[in-house]
Amino acid sequence: MSTKTAQELLLRHPQQRLDSPSRGTSAALHLLGLSSFAYSFWWLEANPNPVNDSYGRHFQHLTILGLTLATLTFVIGLLADITMSTRLFRVKNILSVTSAPMEVLISILYWGLKGVDESLVLPDWAPRIPFGADFSFHAAPSIALILDLLFFSPPYTVSVLPALGISSGIAVSYWFWVEECYRHNGWYPYPIFDVLGTTGRAGLFAGSAVVMTCSTLCLKWMYNRVNVHAQDLKNKPTYDAMAYTFTHQGTEDSVQKVRDQADRRSYS
Repeated sequence: MSTKTAQELLLRHPQQRLDSPSRGTSAALHLLGLSSFAYSFWWLEANPNPVNDSYGRHFQHLTILGLTLATLTFVIGLLADITMSTRLFRVKNILSVTSAPMEVLISILYWGLKGVDESLVLPDWAPRIPFGADFSFHAAPSIALILDLLFFSPPYTVSVLPALGISSGIAVSYWFWVEECYRHNGWYPYPIFDVLGTTGRAGLFAGSAVVMTCSTLCLKWMYNRVNVHAQDLKNKPTYDAMAYTFTHQGTEDSVQKVRDQADRRSYS
């Protein structure tokens, strides 16, 4: 096996479209995403409102919790690009299983509710958000994470039940957190929580868990549609995929062993 082929296997899943970790396009995407995320956090501090001085501050909002997780995902992704670390790359991909579907959920909920009635997501006393900041908060993170998944990541391996478990855990945890903030502040971060009442909130959080699970499944489907060459893997020697697995669990020697075994089989 050539050194170039071994290096490709070390850095890229056979179903992955573009190289990552990489100091090229992958790093550029992560830098661009982090620039948008940093702008969002800056905007919060540059445009203070009563939430800044409340219990939980802006972390009462699912938007900011999702933005924080997206930022962590991209910081680790950028560090992986800079250091070419496959370990950090794996950590980024693990975080992406939660952060990408969560940001898709946030975009769906926010723009959907805002389209129905803006007062459901923005209190009367809250300043109106200019479109640039609004896009940075509620659209850019999901777009950036989807691009990272589709072009710079291996495919998701999470199935329906684990995805539902992750989504339900987030929904329940956020509900408890929102109620704790309400106990201190006397108001909810989103007016819709007041409008719905306890039973309605339970339904909203349960429905959100389902939507986030569906987002995970849709992202898996999109991955296979975008990376159509993945459908041709069945026509390729299976040791490419095997080599990737062994590489990310061991050393390059594992790749050589898999290649040698496959070559012996092909000539037997």
